[in-house]
This record gives sequence, C-alpha cells and structure tokens, in this order.
Amino acid sequence: MTISDDYVRDLTNVTPKESSVHLDLGSELRRIRKAQKLSLRSLATAVGVSPSLLSQVETGKTQPSVSTLYALVNHLGVSLDGLMGQHRPSVMEQSAPRAQGSNNASYSPATSSSNGVVQRAADNPMIEMENGVTWERLADGGSDVADPLIVTYAPGASSSVDGKHMRHSALEYGAIIEGQLILKIDFDEYVLNPGDSFCFDANRPHMYVNNSTRPARGMWFVIGRREMAYKTLSDLGIENLDDREIRTAVDVLEAMKNRP
Repeated sequence: MTISDDYVRDLTNVTPKESSVHLDLGSELRRIRKAQKLSLRSLATAVGVSPSLLSQVETGKTQPSVSTLYALVNHLGVSLDGLMGQHRPSVMEQSAPRAQGSNNASYSPATSSSNGVVQRAADNPMIEMENGVTWERLADGGSDVADPLIVTYAPGASSSVDGKHMRHSALEYGAIIEGQLILKIDFDEYVLNPGDSFCFDANRPHMYVNNSTRPARGMWFVIGRREMAYKTLSDLGIENLDDREIRTAVDVLEAMKNRP
C-alpha cells in the first residue's frame, strides 16, 4: 500500500515553527546542572564537548545536536520528557467541554484548548537542535512511559554533525510520514520512505541522516529512561535475540508473546 500525496499533506499541514511552544532548552539544562552542583567544565568533560560549546548551549547562542542532547540528559539523569514536560498546558490553561445546551455558542471541540485528552498543535513543546533537527512532544497524558515526538530533519540534517553514531538506553520506535531518511545502525544502513517504520534497541550505535532535498518528518516513540533497570531488549523479557530477527514493533510484540 502506498501513501498518497494528499494523505501526507493532511498529516503535515502544520508547520512546527508556526504552531509549537519553543522550549528554552539552554536555561533548563543550566538549571538542572546547577541543581546537581555540577560545574560547566565537569559536565562538558563528562559528555565529551568543550566548555565553550556547553556555555553557548546554556545561553541559547547555539543548539546541541541530537547526540549531544542525549549525552547531556543521560549524564544528568533526566528524561526528554523531564525537559519538555515542563511545558505541558497547565490546568488553568485547559478548557473543559461545556455541557450540551450551554449558552456559550462559541465553544467548539475542534478548536478548544488542550486538555487531559487532546493536546493542540499550538501547545506542542518544541526543541530546535543544531543542523536543522526539530522535536515536538506530543500528548502523553502526564505519563512518563514514553517520549512521543514528531521529528523533522531538514535537508542535509543529521543526528550527529560530526558523523559519530550515538547510543542511549531506550527502545526506539518510529514511522516516516514525509520525505526520506537514512537510518544507520552499527554497520547497516536503511533508507526509510513514507510508511516505513522501525524499532531497535537504542543501545546499538546509530544515527539518522537526511541526504535528500526535502524535509523528512516522522513520528517517534522513545521508550525507556536512564534510571530504568533494563538496558537491552532481552531485559524486557525477549531472550535469544541472536536467533531471531527484530526489525519492527510487530517483531518485538511477537517475540514477547512467544517467549517461553
């Protein structure tokens, strides 16, 4: 089955920069670092970046790459949701549906503010990173089980500007909605087109690259936290990984269902 251009346009007709809440990533990282009584130099050394670069990130003069951001949150012991969840719409900002027969004729469920069930595009917290990568956090119902994201890679963008693979403790699911993205895992390389999906243990060295002339956009679900006990798929109850091929979320579910 192929995805029509009209379907892709329907899914991607909201431009992140026009609709989302931009997160002051640098200030939040600095606040967490100081709360843990870490010096800027010690944190920079621990994650393998220069103190000057980290200083520029904290002051908003530059943005980190995806790989640098993961290194920072892993070392600080916080999750992406811990960063982006600070910008959930507050209870006071939420608009509850009015009962039928209300005199307020202007209320429309299709245009109301975010609430505990629906998060409007205008309320999506967004992080802009180096090299044209953006993340928008989707509705999570206040749960910390997963980081649901809309991810956009501009033409030429990569998760690592220096070409190095990254790794972090999580299970990473995704599906491409628009454009073309290259996923590199270990020594393998996969070209992902609209409708293609993936699932892998993010402890494996990996990176994403958009070598095309169009933006690549998809939906990601990153499951797992640094403080969680599991490190690999086998820790989730999937044994004998070498004897079976795990490529998609369906493969993971089947492996879990059929385990002894």
